[in-house]
Amino acid sequence: MTDHLAWAPAACTLPTAEQPLRVAEFDQLFADHLRSAHRVDPQTLDLTLTAEARAATAALTARESECCSFFTFTLTDPTNNQFHLHIGVPPTQTAVLDALADRL
Repeated sequence: MTDHLAWAPAACTLPTAEQPLRVAEFDQLFADHLRSAHRVDPQTLDLTLTAEARAATAALTARESECCSFFTFTLTDPTNNQFHLHIGVPPTQTAVLDALADRL
């Protein structure tokens, strides 16, 4: 799904004009640093990224949590030159996680 509006449920408070920029940040993170992805269940996505992206990922997910508070982002400490990002959403927001997973 390439439409940025798929990201943005009514609960999102990020201004519409900024939404494509945020999507582009996630796209760049995934393009440059994603090593693997596992869809645990409809509400959970686990990603493995390069360790060098840990700080940028923490900043990006913190900003995303400010506008889409339904997301739960959990980052592990880097080991073996990688870290894990666990993304969770409530049952009412699985379409948003689907849209995110489609961008991987």
